[in-house]
Amino acid sequence: MGRDGVPVARGAVIRAALREAFGIPGLVLAASYLGFGSLVRETGFPLWFGLASTATGWALPGQVALVELAALGSSLLVIGMAVGLTNARLMPMTVTLLPSLRRPGVGSWRYYAIAHLIAVTSWANGMRETPRLAQEHRFAWFATFAVSLWTITLVSTAAGFFLAGLVPKPVTLALVFLNPLYFLLLFLLDLRPRSKVLALAFGTVLGPVFHWLGGEWGLLATGLVGGTAAFLVNRALPKERPAPPAPVGEAPDDV
Repeated sequence: MGRDGVPVARGAVIRAALREAFGIPGLVLAASYLGFGSLVRETGFPLWFGLASTATGWALPGQVALVELAALGSSLLVIGMAVGLTNARLMPMTVTLLPSLRRPGVGSWRYYAIAHLIAVTSWANGMRETPRLAQEHRFAWFATFAVSLWTITLVSTAAGFFLAGLVPKPVTLALVFLNPLYFLLLFLLDLRPRSKVLALAFGTVLGPVFHWLGGEWGLLATGLVGGTAAFLVNRALPKERPAPPAPVGEAPDDV
């Protein structure tokens, strides 16, 4: 059933998710993973290494850390700690998104499986789109969307590996860091929730300060202190009115 009580075919939900995945999110991730695939080859690793990283890690900052540290000959302990610390940000994303996907009749193992595909792009789009969908359609939409993006990144990793050397290295690195810029723009598209405004404000002010004070620890300190401050301030302020749903765009209105 859709939000208005009209029955909706499962195929309509899947088509809406596919359209979204193969639009701008897919293009941005494809460009980023082209750069990553090229980076894998330029650092001397085989294709399977890059594909295994994308298949199991699926978060570019952690994957870049893995490649760079492995290329330097770092120990497995150091690599594991660096990748784990880099990807720790995915835990609160998983905690905030998964509850909205739950519905009766879906086995727990499916939630564990789909949690693997919660990364920055899938989380940001999922948090934006799933509240607009009927509860029974949210898991199907997100699973289709996330698996599609995952497939795109695997293909792009391989393509970037074989195309390595055709573009200058600065361009390759720029492609890798295209995804964070897209996430920022996606974040700015929906600043209606006060919590987002507070988080952005604290991050903007504290980011340069902590970078100057802490150097390599500046980003981590900004996220920890700024995010905590935004949460506490938002909690202390009067409860805000729920915002009306935004237009769904190309997705069916009754999905």
